[in-house]
Amino acid sequence: MPSRIPPLSTEVEQHVVARTLEDPPVETTHWTAAAMAKETGISASSVQRIWRRHGLQPHRTHQFKLSNDPQFAAKLHEIVGLYVDPPAHTVVLSIDEKSQIQALDRTQPGLPMKKGRCGTMTHDYKRHGTTTLFAALNVLDGAVIGRCMQRHRHQEFIRFLNTIEAAVPAGKLIHAIADNYATHKHPKVRAWLARHPRWTFHFTPTSASWLNAVEGVFAKLTKRRLKRGVFRSIVELQAAINRFLGPAPVSWSVEYLGSGGVT
Repeated sequence: MPSRIPPLSTEVEQHVVARTLEDPPVETTHWTAAAMAKETGISASSVQRIWRRHGLQPHRTHQFKLSNDPQFAAKLHEIVGLYVDPPAHTVVLSIDEKSQIQALDRTQPGLPMKKGRCGTMTHDYKRHGTTTLFAALNVLDGAVIGRCMQRHRHQEFIRFLNTIEAAVPAGKLIHAIADNYATHKHPKVRAWLARHPRWTFHFTPTSASWLNAVEGVFAKLTKRRLKRGVFRSIVELQAAINRFLGPAPVSWSVEYLGSGGVT
């Protein structure tokens, strides 16, 4: 049975699309279906159907930030080269810190998920302190060494570098990818690197920490373990992080070959 409501003309649809790509009226920042319906004299549901057909989503935005690093291309090429074609007999590590991880305890227990209802948790919480996770990702096999520390200074970073130094067998070169956080370039860190000549740091371009592969580990940790977690102390939080990361490798003894294979 045909609809009693006549279809919108092509001219009306084109007008809605064109108007959507222009600024909205008065002091609003973006179009809503109701505002567009009032502007064009059609229903809000008709506006939504037109937007869906043309892939328009005025209610959404994607944030971005451009790097102003003059050596962006060179640094990008260098780091991606380490990922896809590492030098022979070398361990390539992605290193960073996730600071201010809060031990949050909900004020009331949540209700479990059941048919017709998702799990619940209170929006308010009790704070029991914070910790900082230092992590190094072996880009070859995905193994992670992580250490939770109370503070986020060059002293803790050097302690973490010593942990990695002990885990990588002698005779292996170490290429570490890090961002431009001041701790990574502290004079005492530079002095430590001078005493350990097998280490080479590769810094990501400014505003490009996404190039550091260990950020994916932090994102997964946040989404899968921390976001819905309940922690009654810093010790409980640190123990949960350590269990999530899994046991640290006794030794990173895998050799890289220039061709990308391993022995």
